Amino acid sequence: MAELNLILLGPPGSGKGTQAERIREDEDLAYIATGDMLRQAVADGTPLGLQAKGFMDAGELVPDDVIIGMIGDRLSSADARDGFLLDGFPRTIAQAEALDAALREHGRDITTVLLFDVADEEIVRRISGRRVSASGRVYHVDFDPPKVEGVDDVDGTPLVQRDDDRPETVLRRLSVYHEQTAPLVGYYEERGLLQSIDATVSPSQVAEHVRSTLATLKRESDF
Repeated sequence: MAELNLILLGPPGSGKGTQAERIREDEDLAYIATGDMLRQAVADGTPLGLQAKGFMDAGELVPDDVIIGMIGDRLSSADARDGFLLDGFPRTIAQAEALDAALREHGRDITTVLLFDVADEEIVRRISGRRVSASGRVYHVDFDPPKVEGVDDVDGTPLVQRDDDRPETVLRRLSVYHEQTAPLVGYYEERGLLQSIDATVSPSQVAEHVRSTLATLKRESDF
């Protein structure tokens, strides 16, 4: 396989971030997280970064063509020569189509799209169960509870539930995901690029499934 170009897809709380770290440990890929990339471009004062900053300062969303331009610049970097891992983009069909066009201009294609599949009920349970200390330590009422309920293990201060973690907030985020991003499942499935990963099991089991999937893709590409 000449290069490995991956997109991570899945609802908030599906474990994409955790698996992105593990993939980066296993594969020598450029990690393209659009949020980080955008902040870096603004900090560096690149032409596209300055353009993006104008929209951000006005309280507006950065247009797709600016984001696509930044991704194109990133793909030209030496560390992206053998492949990339794209996290957080595309989020809509229009963005996916624009990304396809940009990749074609660089003579590149998506190798596969990894869908981390988790039911809404499990997502709500995962996110709404988080509790945070004043020092930033994170617990979970089911998966990683404190020794004493509602109290930080280290300094004994009360644990709180962040507004972003409340069930009603999580459900709103899931609604946006289903409306805007979930259609990408069909988009990539029609192109034979989608690989569904059961993300309800442990992170280690998910990582093994990802490794097995990528190993199979590499073997098939050798024939």
